[in-house]
Amino acid sequence: MLGLSRGALQGLVASGFVTPQRGPRNEHRFSFQDMVLLRTAHALQAACIPPRRIVRALAELRRQLPPTLPLTGLRITAVGDRVTVRDGTVQWEAESGQHVLDFELVPVARSDVRVLPPVQPGDAFAWLARGTALEPLDRVAAEQAYRQALRIDPLLPEPYLNLGALLCEDSRCDEAVALYEAALQHGLTEDPQLHFNHAIALEDQGRLEDALRAYERVLRLAPDLADAHYNAALLHEKLGEPHLAIRRLSAYRRLQRP
Repeated sequence: MLGLSRGALQGLVASGFVTPQRGPRNEHRFSFQDMVLLRTAHALQAACIPPRRIVRALAELRRQLPPTLPLTGLRITAVGDRVTVRDGTVQWEAESGQHVLDFELVPVARSDVRVLPPVQPGDAFAWLARGTALEPLDRVAAEQAYRQALRIDPLLPEPYLNLGALLCEDSRCDEAVALYEAALQHGLTEDPQLHFNHAIALEDQGRLEDALRAYERVLRLAPDLADAHYNAALLHEKLGEPHLAIRRLSAYRRLQRP
């Protein structure tokens, strides 16, 4: 079924790599793990590696590894006429144990190719656009781009919003809170989205009363922001203020009506 030669199969059985049971007609019955290893051996044989060398390479590999690590947990392939093993990002020759440098070129799907916008040194909007483009690809580089935008123009709200959200997603809410408070100190006090994100970061810190005050600032600037009413209602409930929670929930439901 696997296309493996009888000589290779017998060598693997004799060496104890696969341990088939006997069926009612004395036929071999292989386990799932046996089948995985046999498929590996077939792939090596299809790469024109002789059966004796396959068995020898697997025997040497088993000698190198701790007994608790099964060969089926590794990726065993052929590189030219050599049997190589990959465990995570490490690749080595099974017979010699020498490490192999991976120069394989991996084709990139067209949907993954992104052209980053050109950036002028003093253009905060270009750095903002660059950070947005980099965020799904390289979060560290995206963070650097957002911070560069803020160094150029500390009164631009979008880099604060994007960077703060990135920091919270990476469980760095303390840094996000400090970032939002820096924005407020620069005078960006009339942006409801900034106050809203600040409230969420404070809530993640467990500073419920401070978060509630931030939501109240949101609602003074944008009384129709339904999510702020809802989040404030939950905080009132947690703080033991059910009558205020009901009031906020009523406002939320009113805003949700078509």
